[in-house]
Amino acid sequence: MGLTFINALVFGVQGNTLRALGKDTPLNQFLAGSAAGAIQCIICCPMELAKTRMQLQGTGEYKLKTKNYKNSLDCLIKIYRKEGLRGINRGMVSTFIRETPSFGFYFLTYDCMTRYLGCEAEDSYVIPKLLFSGGMSGIVSWLSTYPMDVIKSRLQADGVGGVTQYNGILDCVRKSYHEEGWRVFTRGLTSTLLRAFPVNAATFATVTVFLMYMRSEDDLRECEPGPVIQQPSSL
Repeated sequence: MGLTFINALVFGVQGNTLRALGKDTPLNQFLAGSAAGAIQCIICCPMELAKTRMQLQGTGEYKLKTKNYKNSLDCLIKIYRKEGLRGINRGMVSTFIRETPSFGFYFLTYDCMTRYLGCEAEDSYVIPKLLFSGGMSGIVSWLSTYPMDVIKSRLQADGVGGVTQYNGILDCVRKSYHEEGWRVFTRGLTSTLLRAFPVNAATFATVTVFLMYMRSEDDLRECEPGPVIQQPSSL
């Protein structure tokens, strides 16, 4: 449910920011993507908080005879009643630190890949190229900030069992490294990357193809020749 709004917000902000910057350059692609990543945190953070709490419910050290949350919405409502807005936005700073550069690399990689592969509307292999470009964008995006995702998840899960372990981002980093070593910051990376490629391949290809078909034939003729992603309106 959250991803529906997140993707709409991300691609909308990125496209409008890129047009506002004027030129479609690699730097502007990164800046526009970063802006989109920063803004979508307002949805992403509460969504991932609910997801984390729901996944932890009834497992491991958080195992209880009765479940606290019926669903994600119930989870957020109960967190708000108990902790207020601060509780709903737990992990917001770490989410912001993760998402801002991550989406910058996300759109930059897609732009570079589509330019390199020559993704043009009339190319018979444009769909496979878009899928590959999108998948690689997702992988680069996660690799760029994955350690911060580990910290964010630990902060959002902290206190579920009634005991708070961390006093902030730096404290979480220090304690995690001291107890589990540097490998803790790559825990779950393989499964994340296996998910990232198909998910982002489908996302980018769907958005790009949808916008291509939404344009009229006259609009397509007026566009400068080049990769699909090179046109500011493509995103």
